[in-house]
Amino acid sequence: MVDSSKPVSDTTNRPLASLVASMTVDGIYTISNPQVGVARNGKHYLKGFIRDASGEAVIRKWTFAESALAEVSATGYVWVSGRVESYQNALQVVLDDVRAVEVDVADLARLVPCTKHNIEEMWLRVQELMRSLHHPAMRALAEAYLTDAVLMGAFCRAPAAVSIHHAFIGGLLEHTLQLLELAERMLPRYPALNRDLVLTGLFLHDLGKTSELEWEHGFSYSVDGQLIGHIVRGAIMLQVKAAVATKATGEKLPGETLRVLQHIILSHHYQLEHGAAKVPATPEAVFVAMLDNLDAKTFVAIEMAGREKLKPESALFSDRSFALETRVFRPDPLA
Repeated sequence: MVDSSKPVSDTTNRPLASLVASMTVDGIYTISNPQVGVARNGKHYLKGFIRDASGEAVIRKWTFAESALAEVSATGYVWVSGRVESYQNALQVVLDDVRAVEVDVADLARLVPCTKHNIEEMWLRVQELMRSLHHPAMRALAEAYLTDAVLMGAFCRAPAAVSIHHAFIGGLLEHTLQLLELAERMLPRYPALNRDLVLTGLFLHDLGKTSELEWEHGFSYSVDGQLIGHIVRGAIMLQVKAAVATKATGEKLPGETLRVLQHIILSHHYQLEHGAAKVPATPEAVFVAMLDNLDAKTFVAIEMAGREKLKPESALFSDRSFALETRVFRPDPLA
């Protein structure tokens, strides 16, 4: 049952970045990736993360009914009470109680992580890069997206993921701009690649996440995300935008350009087992997929290492990362 009787003002709401061992926790936070685990004794327990704008913390509730998971996850926000413990030189919050809660829009700035960069400045740079395309039909296509105020508003606010990489407000914009900037620096080393196709593919590859994800009430998957997904949604959106651009300007994408761009979107996860609808089959598609993987995996590794928070007593290795399929060695040996 969702508890709306626990207002933020009645809780301690310690910033998660300030937690230390033995500290008590009584507050309302975003819940991320809640799962039911099975202990060695066969009993179910709750595991996952709680987040606020300052950071995140591992949570464990050692007595938990598997049937309660949907209820706890109902709103994306939870009230928790418990105590911070140190386990294998890492902190975790061991919960006494956890309940789903409703929150006001005014509380989101504290509860939801946000990009550390200026959203308006990043958005202006994306526009500058996309309006520098050479082929007039490609510029017309880019303009069909850039002038869609509703879509671009969502693009500037959406996270890039629920929990893996760039999982914060403005994360999709930050991730996309990072890829565009990397491509601008790398493309001179690969003169055979078509710059217009690469930049457009990078701009469009994750735009379907504006439909796949929800972020107003915690980061979660929408109905569209569950049934369609950002890869297919992005390819469908491209078909529509190409028609809009042609009608507005008379500039039609030549030859197989539309299909090639759709292929970049459909293949950018590179492997079928990782969600790609097709394996990359053009030089530009391979480049986009590898660059996307580079940024996402590097971001995860940096986050898992957490070097800015390392202390002499900190664990040398992170927890195992699902995305990286390993544990990350945390220290910089030359620091």
